[in-house]
Amino acid sequence: MSVFEMPEFDRHEEVVFHQDPGTNLRAIVAIHSTALGPAAGGCRMWSYGSCNEALTDVLRLARGMSYKNAMAGLAFGGGKAVIIADPKRPKTPELFEAFGRFVDSLGGRYITAEDLGTTTADMESVARRTRYVSGLARHAGDVGGDPGPKTALGVYLGLKAAAKFRLGRADLQDVSVAVQGIGGVGYRLAQYLAAEGARLYVADVRAAATERAADEFGAIPVAIEKILTQEAEIFAPCALGAILNAQSIPRLKAKVIAGAANNQLALDRDGAALHAAGVLYAPDYVINAGGIINVFHEYYGASSESQVSAAIALIPARLADIFERSRRENRPTNQVADELARARIEVAQRRLVA
Repeated sequence: MSVFEMPEFDRHEEVVFHQDPGTNLRAIVAIHSTALGPAAGGCRMWSYGSCNEALTDVLRLARGMSYKNAMAGLAFGGGKAVIIADPKRPKTPELFEAFGRFVDSLGGRYITAEDLGTTTADMESVARRTRYVSGLARHAGDVGGDPGPKTALGVYLGLKAAAKFRLGRADLQDVSVAVQGIGGVGYRLAQYLAAEGARLYVADVRAAATERAADEFGAIPVAIEKILTQEAEIFAPCALGAILNAQSIPRLKAKVIAGAANNQLALDRDGAALHAAGVLYAPDYVINAGGIINVFHEYYGASSESQVSAAIALIPARLADIFERSRRENRPTNQVADELARARIEVAQRRLVA
């Protein structure tokens, strides 16, 4: 099957494979759309089982970035990169410099940043070979750096909007939340939730992460295979995607799904299954846009953190609009969000060809 025939292919503008024999770099960049601006999206490093698995992931993630940037009102298109390698093994600056040369060869059509499996230190190596990289605080006091905390802030604010809409709660005191993944974003989200008095259940593949959350936030550790079915009002997926599917959705106990993970729905039709089950789903690329908002303001030279915070503070209103339209039209929230994002991209595309 060619890339054009893959179900995840959605008229992507460009898909580029790259190999660097000197460093054993194997990477793919997918550019979904540049209608709104250069395609921006992080670089994920993961031990994929096959090249096809990596290609499927990068195609889905790139489209998600197009929709995320469109819904956030950013002058960015959508793209993504994946490096096929185990992020737990020692990484070298040379590998990421080679990746930087790859990004630079695309001439600015794609702007990279850190993502799952990569760090700001890795991006510093990338930046030695290309200027098309973000997520770095270039000077003391600059907007920028690790986008994770800003992602967590946006998810927290969006989760509160979902709790208000579905649960009728103006605050999170004693609201039960099951957090899947206590990494850079999930930990900070748990921190916000605990500060507001939420009752937390947490799971992570690393026992030390759940133990830390238990010690610091009074969270209750749950086995990773049981967190999705935990009795909790809100489920916050903050790890890998495609966890909401035909097998998992009937087992859900939560009334709200609001988390940081990308591509939470395995298939678009899984959003309809959630809607039919009465579960309010906060579309992932809307609620988790805080990180890319921070990246955008850094890349284009925002002057203050207040600008970034003000932009992130608009996430709850966007979600509330999607929730209301979903209820009024009796349609899944992911369908409503996808329709809005596509419309914005199509308007920009028509302007380009006019």
